[in-house]
Amino acid sequence: MNLDALREATRSQMPEKRWKHTLGVVETAIALANRYGGDPAKAELGALLHDYSKAWAIDRMEAIIREHGLHGELLIHDKELWHAHVGAWAVQSEHGVTDVEVLDAIRYHTSGRENMTKLDKIVCLADYIEPGRDYPGVSKIRELAEHSMEKALVRAFDSTIEVLMERGKRIFPLTVLARNDLIIQYK
Repeated sequence: MNLDALREATRSQMPEKRWKHTLGVVETAIALANRYGGDPAKAELGALLHDYSKAWAIDRMEAIIREHGLHGELLIHDKELWHAHVGAWAVQSEHGVTDVEVLDAIRYHTSGRENMTKLDKIVCLADYIEPGRDYPGVSKIRELAEHSMEKALVRAFDSTIEVLMERGKRIFPLTVLARNDLIIQYK
């Protein structure tokens, strides 16, 4: 597995704006790994690949979810979740990425999950707070991330849940479970 080849393959999957976001997530993930005792190389790889299939057509992602039995419950929830599971499948099947920890960090970077690994937290949080992100509350999440990934992620999931509720959308159960589990971890 050649990092340069993966970098080029990932870049070719997305528009320039998404690529800039990806580079911001990589930079942030490495910094978080260094701050919290994570593996910077795995953080870089997970962050690099986290949005691998983000720009793919919805019907292509739906077909992959159905054909490969990827967490079928995804199909009744927001399509914004799909790329994480599809991306983990794609980088494994198309590029031979086999590190389960990296694949899980890609798979759960949008929803979180109970018992998130350190790498899960790093990639998920980096996606929320990379320097190019600008949404209400991001500065508070960045501030919390200076001292606690768990507190920062709870606030990030809270913001996602609030937006979904305002829009009358369903909330993916793993996000609620992840949020509650993180609260237990920091208390």
